[in-house]
Amino acid sequence: MNSNRLIIALMLLLALPGILFRVTGTHIGTVPETALFGITIVAAAFLLAWAAEAAEMDITQGLAVAVIALIAVMPEYAVSMAFAWRAGADPENAGLAVANMTGGNRLLIGAAWPMIVLIVWWRTGVRTLILERSFAIEVLTLAAVSVYAFTIPLKGRIDLYDALILFLGFVAYMWMIARAPSEEPELIGPARLIGSLPRAQRRTVLVALFVYSAAAILTSAEPFAEGLVHTGEQFGIDKFVLVQWLAPFASEAPEFLVAGILAYRGRASVGMGALLSSKVNQWTLLVGGLPVAYALSTGAWHLPLDARATEEMFLTAAQSIFAVAVVLSLSLTLREAAMLFVLFGVTFIVPNTEVRLAAAVVYLALTLGMIVIQRTEVRSLWRSARETLAETNAAAGERKAATHE
Repeated sequence: MNSNRLIIALMLLLALPGILFRVTGTHIGTVPETALFGITIVAAAFLLAWAAEAAEMDITQGLAVAVIALIAVMPEYAVSMAFAWRAGADPENAGLAVANMTGGNRLLIGAAWPMIVLIVWWRTGVRTLILERSFAIEVLTLAAVSVYAFTIPLKGRIDLYDALILFLGFVAYMWMIARAPSEEPELIGPARLIGSLPRAQRRTVLVALFVYSAAAILTSAEPFAEGLVHTGEQFGIDKFVLVQWLAPFASEAPEFLVAGILAYRGRASVGMGALLSSKVNQWTLLVGGLPVAYALSTGAWHLPLDARATEEMFLTAAQSIFAVAVVLSLSLTLREAAMLFVLFGVTFIVPNTEVRLAAAVVYLALTLGMIVIQRTEVRSLWRSARETLAETNAAAGERKAATHE
């Protein structure tokens, strides 16, 4: 227990510099500042992972996973919303907002999903990651919002009514997972120390850790991303490419780290669930938030997309629907993970119009083929979601009856 206390104390200390530097406005140079902000993000990710695991003592696993995803993806929101807000003064920023959002989305599926499977294979020798049945809700929600996302490149803009529809989708998703039945988790390490505290003390510590982690991540991600982008510009790298890939790599770092930590600790399904939830809230809250930020800045009712941004949205939607097809069976094999990584890698290495459109067509063709081959899995997925919701309603009824007694 003493060693766990020391580990938690160390992570709390390492997460502090980023907060202090932003609050005090201290500057010590781009390179050392970027390094310190990066250390802050890593430490906050560990704290967030432990807190989320321990939180399963008090809330459902699905809700705990969603909280992880929401906090971990906040840096991506901050960067993209900032670009959308600035687009009122400089239209170029509208394209950069979409670049940052699409880059972050594609990194999740193209790099983070394969990373989880690779960790499982490395740690256990198992080539297939099996997801828990309850994650059928995430998969079906992701399917719905991915299909809707195709309407955006067809229109060439993101309207405020899109924001409303996507926000409602996120609310429905959160309502479903928050009511799911909860099982007491098996905790180890620092999470076990936190989970063993008396209920009132545990909840106080959990709230404090969530707030502290969120503050550390929010204050550090943007300057960390800007530091990396500034360094890249010095080497003559295209600004759009930097905003689409280097900045999201920094802002998505908490999600990668939290999911990787969970997978390494033998909870790969939960780690993958966090990535699924991150993808859902990026496709709903993040995409929907862009026209809202733009409207508040300009008074316009929609965020316009140029040709490059339209292509990026189409490619991102195609990758997303292919990812849904891959996990229809609530599993992800090493071969499927390799497919996700290779297709992502091609568009990353060769970022031109022809490759983007060709990759989107390949994604859609593979999606159609996988759905035909796995048509029985579609019914099984739907059945799993219905059974999970039935259990959710039964659990909610039991809790209500216990309250009345």
